[in-house]
Amino acid sequence: MKKYLKIHPSDSVAVALTPLKSGTVLSSEGESITLLENIPQGHKFALKDIPAGSKILKYGAPIGVAKESISKGTWIHTHNMKTGLGDLLTYTYQKEPCELPSTEERFFEGFRRKDNKAGVRNEIWIIPTVGCVNNVASAIARQAQIYQTGTIDEIVAFPHPYGCSQMGDDQEHTRQILADLINHPNAGGVLVLGLGCENSNIDVLKQYIGNYDKQRVRFLVAQESEDEITDGVNIVKELAQYAGSFHREPISCKELVIGMKCGGSDGLSGITANPTVGGLSDLIISKGGTTILTEVPEMFGAETLLMNRCADEEVFEKTVCLINDFKNYFKSHNQTIYENPSPGNKKGGISTLEDKSLGCTQKSGSAPVKGVLSYGEPVKEKGLNLLSAPGNDLVASTALAASGAHIVLFTTGRGTPFASPVPTVKISSNTALFRKKKNWIDFNCGTAAEGTSIQDLSNHLFEYVLEVASGKKVKAEEAGFHDMAIFKQGVTL
Repeated sequence: MKKYLKIHPSDSVAVALTPLKSGTVLSSEGESITLLENIPQGHKFALKDIPAGSKILKYGAPIGVAKESISKGTWIHTHNMKTGLGDLLTYTYQKEPCELPSTEERFFEGFRRKDNKAGVRNEIWIIPTVGCVNNVASAIARQAQIYQTGTIDEIVAFPHPYGCSQMGDDQEHTRQILADLINHPNAGGVLVLGLGCENSNIDVLKQYIGNYDKQRVRFLVAQESEDEITDGVNIVKELAQYAGSFHREPISCKELVIGMKCGGSDGLSGITANPTVGGLSDLIISKGGTTILTEVPEMFGAETLLMNRCADEEVFEKTVCLINDFKNYFKSHNQTIYENPSPGNKKGGISTLEDKSLGCTQKSGSAPVKGVLSYGEPVKEKGLNLLSAPGNDLVASTALAASGAHIVLFTTGRGTPFASPVPTVKISSNTALFRKKKNWIDFNCGTAAEGTSIQDLSNHLFEYVLEVASGKKVKAEEAGFHDMAIFKQGVTL
């Protein structure tokens, strides 16, 4: 087993693949390196002397600046390096060739809806228009479980705290996200549950939903019902009869949409789990499918790598706006743009936002960027898309589902039990996490640090994703977890 990894030939640091003790002598490109300190797994050490003020290179790019002179073999982390990033930047489009060759068509067993959309689940969703009826929605879901039969996978309520007392973008975001979920093909039937007096009431929400199948989408206004729970359960019974008429059938991967997100990262995320997802993304796209990358603040510091892969100047300009609009969002709230990484990230070996971002964007693979989506905007372009959403795990994963992701791939070095409105595959960056939290983690990429190639892992992950798309439940689904969260930015009345 390799003890460390130098990711790029120009790097001035290497990453410990296993805990390394002070005094250990390593060899790098014909030179010996004696470690001057203990190096935890996933953390960095200097491959050469680095003068104070010099850039520190990892992934072949700067991840920060040395705060002091750093000797060869020294542990490098937040105590002796800092971010080198500034605020708003000026970008130049320098297009790089990155088209992917087509590969053999593959199929999954999915559900074909009447509007010709494809889903990977046949669930009944109960979606409240406002937080005031959350408990009613949950009660309906509990009492309606007797109708989960045949091809119906789940009957699920999605409570949230919004839908009223909101202004501006917040109100628009709530309406758009709810409409997106109502239209999501993973739901074979939807009960939209309103209160009756809320800002985002059913009549308003219908304008965002657009045309809909009246057998698939039903509405209930609690204030207009004598017993809203009984009425709701009866509607779910009817929805179950309709949804139960759908059966799995072969559907091309050309119609598969995969969301990509990471959270609770460690120093191995950018060299095991994230590159594996990047390889999976390339595979899906090579077969005509679509992937969506989000969490914009974790593109800061690596954004030019994505910009240079934009399919054309129009997509490039949209990507520039995506980045700078999010930076202005931080500034408008008087917050530091480069406050990330989190305490958990730092404990795992990530020192600066550049360090985190360069690892995070490995999930994008090598395909050209074909589309840029605003928050809540449904995906339209085949291939790799960038989506405007924050780094928060629940908010970003919900945003991916709302934009059309059938499945979300979530890489982590720390572990998390959360779910999203769609199957959420947890992918560990290290084997210790996989062994410890088998009730959370679905797929282990830690073997990449033990000798397994990224290509082999990506191929294995692709086959696993097809199994999930064809009905295999992920760990969060087995636990009965279903979460959603909407992005809030402004004033609550």
